[in-house]
Amino acid sequence: MERTITTAAPPADVLPYLADFRNATEWDAGTVSCERVSGDGGVGTRYRNVSKFAGNTVELEYTTEELGEDRIVIVGRNATTTSHDTITVRPEGTGSAVTYRAEFEFSGMARFLGPVMTPLLERLGDRTAAQLEEVLERR
Repeated sequence: MERTITTAAPPADVLPYLADFRNATEWDAGTVSCERVSGDGGVGTRYRNVSKFAGNTVELEYTTEELGEDRIVIVGRNATTTSHDTITVRPEGTGSAVTYRAEFEFSGMARFLGPVMTPLLERLGDRTAAQLEEVLERR
């Protein structure tokens, strides 16, 4: 799943906001809570993220794996799911273009649900893109 939005907010404001994954409660349509469990916000920082998805509560532990000048890579894991999220922030006029890419890998019995999950994940992607754009415009 990949979405790109544009915002009037400059990259210097957008990247630090998105790098603090606790803010996912504001911009990620599925996130119910997100707390930092270790680290200082840089590479290696871990977050406990609780989301609602397809009527279920899902908890993933995310780790910031890369934090660069224009890119954040954060990977979430639980017993059945790995979510590899890459956020890229680039200058666009006086604002920013933000690309959010989430790749999901399912294991165990969940791997058989992949075809069912795809349209649900796409809808979540649409809702998250709209919410992200709205939140960044307010900032």
